[in-house]
Amino acid sequence: MRADARKNRDHLLAVAGTAITEQGVDVSLRDIARRADVGLATLLRHFPTREALLDALLRTSFDELTAKAGALETSSSPDDALVSWLRDCVAWTTEYRGAIVLMAAAIEDTESALHASCVTLRAAGARLLTRAQAAGMARTDFDGADLFALVMALAWLGDQPSLAPRADRLFDVVASAILTSTASSDAEVERRPRVRS
Repeated sequence: MRADARKNRDHLLAVAGTAITEQGVDVSLRDIARRADVGLATLLRHFPTREALLDALLRTSFDELTAKAGALETSSSPDDALVSWLRDCVAWTTEYRGAIVLMAAAIEDTESALHASCVTLRAAGARLLTRAQAAGMARTDFDGADLFALVMALAWLGDQPSLAPRADRLFDVVASAILTSTASSDAEVERRPRVRS
């Protein structure tokens, strides 16, 4: 990609990120183009669908969360690593209002532009869960698909203005229910920054 084309694409992504943070994933593509001071055709040339735009926008964050899972596997105890990653994942998903609905659909839709990123993210969480289970620190009647579903559910809570005040407390309840060592999870919960509401 030419330097000027990359610059235009990066500008569109920056503008789209701000618009989606403010208005949610259903913000008009025409509005994004107008904010970026380009025509709709220019936006669609770079991102032919809303999902393609969201995939490009979210992929960096997906990659960061996946990398963080890898780092936590070697730098933290299994229970602390799992809770830390889960908290970060939930906090991130609330940044882009409405993205959680698209992610929940994309995980089952192999044709979705978001599918591969969602599958990779789910696998990263599953590795942390399996590690905690092998260490006897997490319940074993639970798998990576369940963990991803909980991320979706907890993020949905944070997305609802009337329920957002309960999101932190419910996160703590869910985290302690996953772990078999609640003393460790309670200490971890106190050390971690709160999910944005």
